[in-house]
Amino acid sequence: MNATIVKLALQALLGRRRFWLLLGLPLALIGLTVLISSLSSDSEAAWPMVSFLGYPLVLPLVAILAASSVLGPEVDDGSIVYLLSKPVSRHAIAVSKWLVAWAATLVVGSLGVLVASLIAGGGDQALGWWIASLVAGTTYSALFLALSAFTRHAVVAGLIFVLIWEGLAGGFLSGVAWLSVGQWGIRVGHEVSSLLDDPANLPWALIASLVVTVGGVWFAGDRLRSFALTGDE
Repeated sequence: MNATIVKLALQALLGRRRFWLLLGLPLALIGLTVLISSLSSDSEAAWPMVSFLGYPLVLPLVAILAASSVLGPEVDDGSIVYLLSKPVSRHAIAVSKWLVAWAATLVVGSLGVLVASLIAGGGDQALGWWIASLVAGTTYSALFLALSAFTRHAVVAGLIFVLIWEGLAGGFLSGVAWLSVGQWGIRVGHEVSSLLDDPANLPWALIASLVVTVGGVWFAGDRLRSFALTGDE
């Protein structure tokens, strides 16, 4: 990790309009949850805001915005070349930027899921969704950082991945759950609350999440090294 790179990544994240969208997503989730809870007499009415909106959509969107904000703009405008010209390990750059994206995803995305869960009803189910969001948010941040290092269209590619693979396929096809970041998180959260689904094997969910997280950060660093040598995107 490099403290200077972390500082630059924080400035890139906090100094762009994407940051306000980053905050707006969980705030909208919380607002909708409050609205439904206050208007409905059913104590379970607001839980779909967490299970169908907050966890599978808001959380990965926050991760996409965070990861693309700390790396994507530098690749787009070519300023990444100046950073790569410094005597700093490419993997140290990737780790430093991932830490910022990861922290933003957990503080904004996972905390938003937790607050919405507490409003919806709290209890073990709220804790289960929070644990699930911590696991999935960590993996998403590394995966989308790798995507940002790979292509200039990381936001579009990330949206397609979230909506089609994670949302449609992962939510309705049981076999896809073994290859779905969101379903891995839910499986870990199931250990805290049995009200969450049990879509995959627990050891597989933990190992797969770890492999994708470490692999995503490593790939981002390796891609930066290739970028420095070839001048490619």
